[in-house]
Amino acid sequence: MRMGRLFWKFFLAFCLAQWITSVGVGTVIWLSHPMRGMHPPGPQAPWGAGPGPGEGPAGPDGHGGPGGLQPPWRQPPGGPAGRGPDPGPGPGRGLALPLMPLLAGSVVSLVFAGLLAHYFSRPIRQLRQGFDALADGQLGTRVAGAIGRRHDELAELGLDFDRMAARLQTLMGHQQRLLHDVSHELRSPLARLQAAADLMQQQPERSAEFSERVQRDTARMDALVGELLTLSRLDAGASAEAIETLDLREVIRAMTEDAEIEAQACDCHLVLELTVPMPLQGRHEQLHRALENVLRNAIKHSPKGGTVTISAHQAPGQWRISVADEGPGVFAGDLDRIFDPFFRSGSNPVPEGYGLGLAITRKVIESHGGQVSASNRPSGGLVVHLNLPAQR
Repeated sequence: MRMGRLFWKFFLAFCLAQWITSVGVGTVIWLSHPMRGMHPPGPQAPWGAGPGPGEGPAGPDGHGGPGGLQPPWRQPPGGPAGRGPDPGPGPGRGLALPLMPLLAGSVVSLVFAGLLAHYFSRPIRQLRQGFDALADGQLGTRVAGAIGRRHDELAELGLDFDRMAARLQTLMGHQQRLLHDVSHELRSPLARLQAAADLMQQQPERSAEFSERVQRDTARMDALVGELLTLSRLDAGASAEAIETLDLREVIRAMTEDAEIEAQACDCHLVLELTVPMPLQGRHEQLHRALENVLRNAIKHSPKGGTVTISAHQAPGQWRISVADEGPGVFAGDLDRIFDPFFRSGSNPVPEGYGLGLAITRKVIESHGGQVSASNRPSGGLVVHLNLPAQR
């Protein structure tokens, strides 16, 4: 495995630091040693011991007899008996002492620097390989397992990389599915438009009938493109509407009044359960459209004579809004997917619309820092929960 430049930078830096430390410590020890440059002393009598056999009594000056120990200035030029001449502190004698700590420190520095440089550079090298694989389109690349069981910032960086790669993989999957669904939804009205144009040429007497079909399909395509543009702007976070302080209760009331005509046409009753003012920081038109999509979806799936209940109450730090209908509900496995673009639950025998309304609702609520979810009512029907942060 080829070592990168970061490895060698770490290696040289740690090695140099350890070597300088070893040289400094060895030099200080060598310079502070009291016997630096001197030969080791010969055997001497223990402290306080008397004259041994053959040793004469102390002389008149108190330094012992002829056989006793003599002070350095009384010893013969050749040194004590049985010892050769003192070589003195020659050059080799002075340099020999620090060589061992220097050599040991250098070896330890090389080993320690190599291990430490490998420890730091290996996860960074794994991250680089992960980025290269991700750039080549391998969105399933993960590096946390390759980095190993570490408990430091580099391990956290690996986990962040995995979360980023998973998010990119999800977004790319959604984008591909969205393109597929858009092409599928546009293919049918475009085919009908082409067929209507051909029939208008072959049967001019039915031009009015075919023209009505062309207008109807054109309006459906225009609605689809409009919702796609709205969803795209919400994904990009681009909105020309400014954030303002508003009363969510008034938004819900206005939205309910707009949907009253449609509810009467479906023989559906709307019930509001609102009590206190609901101050909120948000975009009025976006919230109005998000709530309206949920309410219209509930009206559409309610039976004749059914009731749709819109309620709101305050929880710690947030407003909780619920829209409940008395329709057939949704399969349990589809509850999390009904907010995906173009998704239609299998519980609806006659799919209507394009499946973008609840997707737009989720984007709007999430852009305001909230959450949206759905659940089936025990008595039958679907209830959609919208949680929005309350104004502090």
